[in-house]
Amino acid sequence: MKLIYAIVNNDDSHSVSNALTQSGFSVTKLASTGGFLMSGNTTFLVCSEDGKIDEIIEIIKEHSRKRKQFVPSTGSYGTGEYAGFNVEVSVGGATIFVTDIERFEKV
Repeated sequence: MKLIYAIVNNDDSHSVSNALTQSGFSVTKLASTGGFLMSGNTTFLVCSEDGKIDEIIEIIKEHSRKRKQFVPSTGSYGTGEYAGFNVEVSVGGATIFVTDIERFEKV
């Protein structure tokens, strides 16, 4: 047994959830917040047999897309004065962790 932790942007959460459940996987959703941009994410927990892990990851990949976003930043340029400017960053997609499960019970 494996446990997949998939951290997905909130914009893709509904699509990922629907695709996983329609494929017959049980999913637990947790609200989470990213540390870098402090934006909303959804963390999915999916427990499955080893042979289904690649299928689950492919579903998550298909329904999680990367996008560009501008975030405020500051820089001093050595003048001692700070100027605000926007920096383009890549957001979205999914961060996926797969761990071994020593014991699983559904009661």
